[in-house]
Amino acid sequence: MFKIVKKELLVPNIYLMDIEAPRVAKSAQPGQFVIVKSDERGERVPLTICDYDQEKGTVTIVFQTVGNSTKEMANYEQGEAFQDFVGPLGRPSEFVHESLEELKNKKILFISGGVGAAPVYPQVKWLHEKGIKVDVIMGTRTKELLILEDKMKAVAGNVYVTTDDGSYGFKGLVTEKFKELVEKEGKKYDVVVAIGPIIMMKFVTLTTKPYGIKTIVSMNPLMVDGTGMCGACRVTVGEETKFACVDGPEFDGHLVKFDEAIRRQSMFKSEEGRKQIKKEESNLEPHHHKNGGGCGCCGGNK
Repeated sequence: MFKIVKKELLVPNIYLMDIEAPRVAKSAQPGQFVIVKSDERGERVPLTICDYDQEKGTVTIVFQTVGNSTKEMANYEQGEAFQDFVGPLGRPSEFVHESLEELKNKKILFISGGVGAAPVYPQVKWLHEKGIKVDVIMGTRTKELLILEDKMKAVAGNVYVTTDDGSYGFKGLVTEKFKELVEKEGKKYDVVVAIGPIIMMKFVTLTTKPYGIKTIVSMNPLMVDGTGMCGACRVTVGEETKFACVDGPEFDGHLVKFDEAIRRQSMFKSEEGRKQIKKEESNLEPHHHKNGGGCGCCGGNK
């Protein structure tokens, strides 16, 4: 059992929890995720790691109550425990594998949308600990839905908040703020990391492409099972088929076929849609599956 040592309501319907999970905390790296299961009858919920403390043996998760499983998780209180807390899973941020000198020579911008601030934070914090300051654009619909602003400001170089309704910070989209920084303020970036709703990440990649800026996106919103078994997080990257949970969750955003991902995400929410996806996948040619991911149950390694 994995004890909840802290529970906090950040904004309406978005919760932060610190979970006692020493082995996960010891191995966790920025960009990875965990799978949470409330009890023996609960569904598996994949959540990107928001933070981890190796000394305390805790892992921080942030989740929004959008379905039965996350609503059930929100009913748990401090002192109670989840049955399963599996991880760390997925591939860590590619920054982890770069040399410190290479990273210090790069100008990096993170762009988060909504709850995407949670998986952005551990990467910014990790870079801060290495002596690297990065810029962050935090986008949200309105001020009352903004999360982790103070935490982000403590580890980032510059934090720019955007709200759709103009209730706080810059009024407008994250892409508009990006253009303002580059075109009006003369900012230069070598890498952009965008994490948030799929539609937001799509438009960030469309915006950065003319500038020739490498853009990394996290396809964690597609994940359902978290092991490649369900096929929900299948995504086409370039000419290859990948699984967000096994091969990602981060990919080169300029190679991701976002329209296909958006369609799959929408279809997977209904039984009819899942049947249609299964039918389409059964007709795919073997050479479409180059990723080596999957477990064999969803056709990913055929």
